[in-house]
Amino acid sequence: MKNTLLLSVALLGGSCLLSVSAQQIKVIYTGNAAEKFSGNVFLYLSKENKEPKSGYVGLTAFPLYRISVKGVKPGQAVVFNDAAVSYPVKLSDLERGEYYAQAVWDKNTGDHLVAETIGNYYNKPSKFNFTKKTDAFFSLSCTEVVKEKAFVETDYSKELKVESKLLSDFHKRPVSLNVAVMLPAAYLKEPDRKFPVLYYVSGFGGDYRRMSGYKSPESFMDTVPFIRVVLDGNCPTGHSVYANSANNGPWGDAMVKELIPAVEAEFRCDGGRVLMGHSSGGWTVLWLQTQYPSVFAGTWSSAPDPVDFRNFSGVDIYNEKNLYYGKDSSLRWIATVAGRFPWISMKQMIRMEHVMNRGEQMQSFNAVFSQRNADGSPRPLVNAATGEIDPVTVNHWQQYDICQFLKNNWSKVKEDLRGKVRISTGEQDNFMLNQAVHLLEKETKDLDTGFEYGYFPGDHFTVFTKEYQSAGVKFLLSCYAAFRNK
Repeated sequence: MKNTLLLSVALLGGSCLLSVSAQQIKVIYTGNAAEKFSGNVFLYLSKENKEPKSGYVGLTAFPLYRISVKGVKPGQAVVFNDAAVSYPVKLSDLERGEYYAQAVWDKNTGDHLVAETIGNYYNKPSKFNFTKKTDAFFSLSCTEVVKEKAFVETDYSKELKVESKLLSDFHKRPVSLNVAVMLPAAYLKEPDRKFPVLYYVSGFGGDYRRMSGYKSPESFMDTVPFIRVVLDGNCPTGHSVYANSANNGPWGDAMVKELIPAVEAEFRCDGGRVLMGHSSGGWTVLWLQTQYPSVFAGTWSSAPDPVDFRNFSGVDIYNEKNLYYGKDSSLRWIATVAGRFPWISMKQMIRMEHVMNRGEQMQSFNAVFSQRNADGSPRPLVNAATGEIDPVTVNHWQQYDICQFLKNNWSKVKEDLRGKVRISTGEQDNFMLNQAVHLLEKETKDLDTGFEYGYFPGDHFTVFTKEYQSAGVKFLLSCYAAFRNK
């Protein structure tokens, strides 16, 4: 999949060594004169979206291009042409018409979204008219820089950044674990009281910074005051899901050995810890509970990412050969409306993500579940060109199959894990995640897990009703009560 081409760099106004017979877009950035840029440059186009770099890669479709460059100085130009890695077609074959255009120079400094990574250069949207004259030349000047937004603390919302030695040693650069700590009203009113902690993990793309400036006291757990720690799963490859991995490093160990002790040293905690997460966050908390069963009193996993890889959004990756097409050559879907009507195909998502190269959903799975290639990249599960599933990668993924883990290790974890898990989901889940939950329940019914399952009307985004939340909170409160009664 790593077939990115290194394109020749030409000075603005100078001669370009690339062919002039194809559509070309020249891009520069403005910065410190002593700076040199090496990495990926992305080009976003859209007929409808006035800020195309804000488009949701994979879940929406729009023209996307990538080139790789080395040692480019401010004011020097790189050129997008038909040699760029592209979706859906090369530039010269693009449907003619007017397009909004933005380019981003990716420094890959931490955030999973290229368009939002701090320090990246980009341009305010320009508009191009692609006519039948495919040798026309266009230019973009990237004068804007993505700025870091300061976290605004309040009485009830605090920022905590914990330098991680485990992750810093792995990546050979400073890495911190960043969270928002949300305090209940009783925390301020009763200065001698200690509180249990709810570790909360958002779905893919969510992070702790959304709690900046939050002025209301924490009340998620209803009648019992909890401190809520909003975890930040964002990392350059997507969502870390707080799992130890060959590509992302020891995120699970860093949370348990570094973050939790820091939280409990900084705030008044009573030792009771529960977990809650939705979507990718739902998979995260279920994984943490199974891997560190004695650390947490209980987990509510909501609409988790696939918990059994025999149903990876409808595909059995152990026995199927192709993620794009079924045995009858029908196109496979990664997203639906109400779990029934096709919305986004596996093929569209993976091919768009292949252009983006990092930080999107399928690439996030690869980064967590896959082995590490010699060049430092995650080994992909799927050949982006053909959709063929790589059996060698599947073997590595298997260790992250939660159903397989429970079946193979139940005798080792049962004393610390029995009765500590609730999994709930909507029966019309857009990504068909409910199917894997049903399979997990069926496959582990003979293990006497004591797990609680809940199936509700609604899809991935509408399932979180008052009834749905009430059942989940009730379960977590019962787990905390069991912890207190030990």
